[in-house]
Amino acid sequence: MSVITTDAPTAQLTRQDRCDRCGAQAYVRATLATAGGAELLFCGHHFRAHESKLLSAGAVVLDERHLIDA
Repeated sequence: MSVITTDAPTAQLTRQDRCDRCGAQAYVRATLATAGGAELLFCGHHFRAHESKLLSAGAVVLDERHLIDA
């Protein structure tokens, strides 16, 4: 299980994408195959809090945390 980082323009998150937990800017998208491809968006803080469970569930993760403060 690995975190996928991509800079593909069609996959990037935008400033309008918000964390599903707190409403902060989202830097991570987790796609859950077991939930019919449902997507969850997370800020860096909330992704760290849920990262191990998401990865163990087989989520495909787009991680753009490297853009924080960029």
